[in-house]
Amino acid sequence: MGRDTVTGTAERREAPEERGTRRSTTMHGHGRPDRDIPAHGRVEGFAAGERQAGYRQLWIEEPARRHPMPDPVRTAAVRAVLIIAVTLIQAMVAFLCTMADSWLAFPMVISSVVSTVVATWAVVDVWVTRQVWNQRYGVISEPSSTARTLRRERRTRRRRERAALREQERIHRRGGAGQLSHP
Repeated sequence: MGRDTVTGTAERREAPEERGTRRSTTMHGHGRPDRDIPAHGRVEGFAAGERQAGYRQLWIEEPARRHPMPDPVRTAAVRAVLIIAVTLIQAMVAFLCTMADSWLAFPMVISSVVSTVVATWAVVDVWVTRQVWNQRYGVISEPSSTARTLRRERRTRRRRERAALREQERIHRRGGAGQLSHP
């Protein structure tokens, strides 16, 4: 039995001599043997969610770390990417036409300059659309729980300080009566 270390954990692997007896060696796809799928795991039509012995998932879905872009921002970003791609193609064609001394070089340079201005506007449009969306829908005007907790602690501390100050003033008004020791 062999052992392989995978990201700090040990996984049990079959020895090469055992692998040949358990795994299928049928030809799959491009003339190579399909060694990843066990021979007993080739049952068609098992229900979704059922797992058979030896079945290995292709991928594991993980929750997204960030929320996807809002639709207006995504639309503006796709538009900007397409415009930038066309601008780069125009610039490349203008360069090649210039190198080939073609009559098309001058019109292509002019269109590349215009397209660069449009591409810059498209990028600014993405930024403005994102800012507008965040301003309208993205900010929830509630104090965070951390800020609320800090404010509550500050208020409690101020109350204690005021109570201690009132107690000191009360003691001083009595003329020192109530003090356990004199300085």
